[in-house]
Amino acid sequence: MCQRPLWDSRLQLAPDQKNYKKNEEVMLSCPEGFQPSFTHVKCSSEVQSFTRGKPVYREIWNGRDSKGAWARIRSSVECIEVLQVVPGTFEISSTSIKLNWTCRFPDACQGMRAMCRLAAPSSPPCEAEEVNGEQMLHGQAGTFTCSPLQPFTEYSVTISLPPNETLFSWLFMTEETVPDKPEELWLDPNRGSLRWKALPSCKGEIIGYQLSITARNAGDSGVLEMERLRLNGSVTEHRLPERSPGRSYAVTIRGLTAAGAGAALAREFPTGSSDTPHPQGISCRSVRDIAPSQGTAVLPLRPIARPSEAAREHQLIVATTHDGSVTESICAGQPQLFNGSVYLAALLNLTAPTDFVLGDGSRGQGHHNAALRPGCDYTALLRLVRLSPQARLWALTPGSVLVAEQTAGSWHGIVIGLVVLLAVLLVAAVILWLVQQGHAQCQSLTQNSPLPFQEKEVFAQQN
Repeated sequence: MCQRPLWDSRLQLAPDQKNYKKNEEVMLSCPEGFQPSFTHVKCSSEVQSFTRGKPVYREIWNGRDSKGAWARIRSSVECIEVLQVVPGTFEISSTSIKLNWTCRFPDACQGMRAMCRLAAPSSPPCEAEEVNGEQMLHGQAGTFTCSPLQPFTEYSVTISLPPNETLFSWLFMTEETVPDKPEELWLDPNRGSLRWKALPSCKGEIIGYQLSITARNAGDSGVLEMERLRLNGSVTEHRLPERSPGRSYAVTIRGLTAAGAGAALAREFPTGSSDTPHPQGISCRSVRDIAPSQGTAVLPLRPIARPSEAAREHQLIVATTHDGSVTESICAGQPQLFNGSVYLAALLNLTAPTDFVLGDGSRGQGHHNAALRPGCDYTALLRLVRLSPQARLWALTPGSVLVAEQTAGSWHGIVIGLVVLLAVLLVAAVILWLVQQGHAQCQSLTQNSPLPFQEKEVFAQQN
């Protein structure tokens, strides 16, 4: 006689009773998706010891293996998952779901099928097409891939056995990707603000907007104001800091998700009269007192900030190029540009117009007013930095500096010139010595009768 075994509580025994007779066979089963380590067991006994020459028996359970042979069960019988899919091995992207599976009971996995479907019907504006993700799974292990899928969309993956036994079921959310380009951006003349249509969270949750505003003044085409902001995802309006006749704005806006920034929508908004010219380029201011030998040039600077504003810091940035894309990148405040070809020459507290000597070799915390090299073109930009909680605002005054040309190709001529100059100086020294000797003799002869002389002035003109 055997008592009901204390095995996995999920096991179902048939027949289900408290005691079983010796050699009585019992069939075991588990909930859907699980399989017992033995499907058939029976009550048995074995000799435990001998007392006074007589055997003492104890009850045991034997199980039938896959070959049909009976063997003693020495551990607990458990319900084991037929299909093993480890959640930590899921590979999820914005367009696909991939998972690895293993069947622990190959005989029980015949006809296994995997299916991928939208977890819920889609609705505008984020409509997603149903995916035809159905595949028969063969063997003891493999990989199931569901693609192509929509980003930031919930899908269900199910692996089942016929007729309707579910072995695995899981809900997946595909990864976010960058959002689409905004569709609408306009200037509201009544409110004096920029407005745009909110982006839907189809490819990811919209966590913000990147807004870039470049303002140009018709009266001073050498000054650009660039404002870069990151606004909250719920914001759809930004008031312009200043609007005046002849002032135009170039605006770009792009949405942000956790995956990054999407494509930008660009618009230009002239706010002055139609006959007011709006400069499209960057003008050059005059530069004077260029000294190639000293590597310096004098820049006439004036504050960019308006009188009503509290200026934070004027930065004088120098680029050894006239590349417009580099200038625009400096306007955008990209820190990686500060390298050998673009450097910060000075930090200034400008309150009034002043002359600044560019290239005097002075150094400071994070800046170096390096000497200008002959034969090189330079672009000098004065940038005003004002910081606010949501924005960085820069205003730029660009100018160009051309140091007197002395290129490496002219060294051959310079060497020849130096040789000729040395020869002339040597000849002049000899002539001067002969003249001095003659003058001494003449002077000794005419000490009481000085000769009249003629004076000649020679002026060197600096170009």
